[in-house]
Amino acid sequence: MKKLYAVIGDPIGHSMSPTMHNDLFSFYGIDAQYLPFQVKPENLEAAVYGFKAIGAGGFNVTVPHKSDIIQYLDEVDELAASIGAVNTVVNAGGRLVGYNTDGPGFLKGLTTHYPQAAGKKVLIIGAGGAARAIYFTLAKENPAAIDIANRTVDKAQKLIKECPYTNESRAYSLYEAESQLENYDLIIQTTMIGMAPKLAEQPLDLVNLKQQAMVCDIIYNPLETQFLRDAKQKGAMIQNGIDMFVFQGALAFEKWTGIFPNTTRMREIVLKQLGGK
Repeated sequence: MKKLYAVIGDPIGHSMSPTMHNDLFSFYGIDAQYLPFQVKPENLEAAVYGFKAIGAGGFNVTVPHKSDIIQYLDEVDELAASIGAVNTVVNAGGRLVGYNTDGPGFLKGLTTHYPQAAGKKVLIIGAGGAARAIYFTLAKENPAAIDIANRTVDKAQKLIKECPYTNESRAYSLYEAESQLENYDLIIQTTMIGMAPKLAEQPLDLVNLKQQAMVCDIIYNPLETQFLRDAKQKGAMIQNGIDMFVFQGALAFEKWTGIFPNTTRMREIVLKQLGGK
């Protein structure tokens, strides 16, 4: 019998996950199908129990359900619990277990371009859900420091305080961070600034960027934000958000099937969906 996998969110029509995962099921000869379901917040509990009742193999979780879903799961792994967000659920013999593959997906994607985060000075721009997942994951990699710059410094301070892993970390305003960019080896942009309709905007000025720094932007549409273009012009290595998206999906697929999939194939599928670039 064909196994059901899914992604739930609100909205969900834009998701590229179904094409990516259905291609993998076909490629590996697995009798399964991955479908998108729009689930309103008021129907989240019913949707979760519905997946459990029909024996779905697992599902992904996207905005706005990543935190609210935790209360309806049987178990949540340590990293997902500390982040306070789940993006992947596995049906383990009738028990729904929640994981967060966003941070680990970012880290796996990062290491394809930048093998070593240990001992580096890191700046994360933003203090939302993605920043939290990346910060908590990188905190276990022994960087020299991970600082957070955010429009509201209080939110960055709260994020640092809530991280269960000990690290050298400071919170800065975006203005303060601009003047100190030369101190950082790795800069990670986690806000939505740079997406339509704010294509020309940037979270901060890169005038003080260290040459040969690694600059990441988790946005992948557009493939190259203004922030990344400026970083490249200043001699930095750059990485967009495709690797994070692909590797978080690959880690979810591995949790469902035991197979770590071909990420080159996944990347090509995503690029094709984005317009064949």
